[in-house]
Amino acid sequence: MRVNLTTLLKNACPRSQAIGAFNTPNLESVQAVIAAAEAQNQPVIIMHAQIHESMIPMEVIGPVMIRLADQARVDVCVHLDHGEDLGYLLQAMKMGFTSVMYDGSRLPYEKNLTNTREIVRAAHYLGVSVEAELGRVLRPEGGGLPDADEKELTPAECYTDPEQAKSFVDATGVDALAIAFGTAHGLYEAEPCLDFKRIAAIHQWVDVPLVMHGGSGVSDSDFRKAIAAGITKINYFTYMSLAGGQAVKNWFAQQPGQTLRFDEIVEIGRAAMQADVTRAIKVFQG
Repeated sequence: MRVNLTTLLKNACPRSQAIGAFNTPNLESVQAVIAAAEAQNQPVIIMHAQIHESMIPMEVIGPVMIRLADQARVDVCVHLDHGEDLGYLLQAMKMGFTSVMYDGSRLPYEKNLTNTREIVRAAHYLGVSVEAELGRVLRPEGGGLPDADEKELTPAECYTDPEQAKSFVDATGVDALAIAFGTAHGLYEAEPCLDFKRIAAIHQWVDVPLVMHGGSGVSDSDFRKAIAAGITKINYFTYMSLAGGQAVKNWFAQQPGQTLRFDEIVEIGRAAMQADVTRAIKVFQG
């Protein structure tokens, strides 16, 4: 059943658990995530990121996500991840997405606040939840090219300030807040060093669910520490996608000279992604 983010996370907060949020840029990934959630009888968040528009447009994958969410035997939030302009966010809301994330983290604080407040006003009128981001979750070395301005930033300049987080949440009315505390998008060359005390401090200051971006590559024990400190939503994609690709690679390595139809290749990848999502969900349950 399709529900909004607020409904989903409200049930997770008191239980010291987090809900997994998985990017689903094709049919097979949507199927894999929902099947894993149903098998565990756990709610889940499926996401389309604006950065994936070149891979598959929202107008193509969005209706697929919505239909499969409606048919699911568990609660499913259909979420827009890292939307950067109001028009695109409104398109997702009107399509039937139940939650949107506005990413104004690269903007000056006041501009991020003003834009987020405007989006919250429109979204709440439509019954849609809003996640915003405060701080900067960067790409690690080896995880892709960073923005030009990211090269000059120190960790202290990227991390979310607890008092500023409270002011931002109070001023915008946002439903969830993505915070920066040491994670990064993409692949890690070394295990990240996470600031769990910062999570706990922000959790004390604000009364909305906190979100971890850059979840792939974090150890199981660090996931649990982050959840215990106050994280309620965890974004996860890279390692799920890699699991699908690696499964296909392994099949050909183990059976050299054999051929596969494309639909068989896709099914091998889908099954491997479902297994990886299942493992992640179990970790997030604590």
